[in-house]
Amino acid sequence: MHRADPAPLAGEDLVAVITSRAGQPRVRTVSAQEVDEYLRGIEEPKRTTLDGLRRTILEIVPDAEQVISYRVPAFRLGGATFAGFAAFRHHLSYLPFSGSVLSQLANELGGYTMTKSALHFPVDQPLPKALVERLIAVRLEELNARAGIGSAGRAS
Repeated sequence: MHRADPAPLAGEDLVAVITSRAGQPRVRTVSAQEVDEYLRGIEEPKRTTLDGLRRTILEIVPDAEQVISYRVPAFRLGGATFAGFAAFRHHLSYLPFSGSVLSQLANELGGYTMTKSALHFPVDQPLPKALVERLIAVRLEELNARAGIGSAGRAS
């Protein structure tokens, strides 16, 4: 779906769009505890960096449901997974749970290595909040398009 205005919607606008279609997001305290356990099992500085990413994601999308998906912490809204993260031996990864988000932002991701579905970043250098906002915005736009919701929140 293409929008007439190429400027991305702000995170709150996209959250309102996807939440309005799906109703109130479910909250599972157990999942947040599972994410806590995942983070406790990671050594520093990886733990602090990923915990900061977790807080950033929840700041951008406060109603996100925290889950473990494919054995990594992930975030859902209206039942759709829109972000996640993982720790590896020599890097951390931001996971958009989509094979097309990173390619859409390739011009903004210079300096990072990536695969089709994971953005790699150093263990001691958090992703900038503005970049996380863009990653989430592109993913939520993708989910809204799949659900037939236009950028203004109307069913297409």
